[in-house]
Amino acid sequence: MDPKITLAIPAYNEEKYIGQCLDYAIKNSDGGFFEILVIDNASTDKTSEVASKYPGVRVIREEKKGLTRARQRAFLEMKGDVLAFVDSDTQMPKGWCAMIKNKFANNPDLAALSGPYIYYDITKLNQFFVRLYWVFLGVPVYLILGYMLVGGNFAIRKSVLDKMKGFDTTIEFYGEDTNIARRAHMFGKVEFNLKFPMYTSGRRLVGQGIMPTSLLYISNYISEAFFHKPTTQEYKDIR
Repeated sequence: MDPKITLAIPAYNEEKYIGQCLDYAIKNSDGGFFEILVIDNASTDKTSEVASKYPGVRVIREEKKGLTRARQRAFLEMKGDVLAFVDSDTQMPKGWCAMIKNKFANNPDLAALSGPYIYYDITKLNQFFVRLYWVFLGVPVYLILGYMLVGGNFAIRKSVLDKMKGFDTTIEFYGEDTNIARRAHMFGKVEFNLKFPMYTSGRRLVGQGIMPTSLLYISNYISEAFFHKPTTQEYKDIR
């Protein structure tokens, strides 16, 4: 039996992107989502107004700003069996929703599923470097530790979230995805699959630089995986 999938989209001041994100999610899922939640995370722009125009999309206001707090609110509000997350600047490919259904329906020990980003608005050279990053660093590390998760491209079973008691809201940004993967791995398999990509904006890579951004993610992955806490407490919103 196919699981009911709740799609959650955390959004802070994303009036520029949220409409496009919803267009792709609705069109390319072929009605596969049980529900779609937009978590308006204390936005001061028209994010909520834009998202509310889409029939069947439930907009929920979370006044406490912070990605993990938006995730926790989605967990508390969800009505499905699996909670899937994408960022508000993503362009969901066809087959993404179907792959979640297939994986969770046929693998009862699967706790979470994730895959890489493909950046649709960066140079071809930078896209090449990103592919190298996933193939020669991301996948080997995943195979060694047994878990990896990308925050804007993952799905997790609700029963696992119940055991985890949801998301760690003490983490502001960096390391939160590794924290989710590490804790979910205690209750089942966390699969990282290169055939489960998500197209997203590379604005953070461009705004911070591809090398500094990569180093931030790598250092926080290592710190969270081995010491159970991120190294970076502060982050910059890039819009």
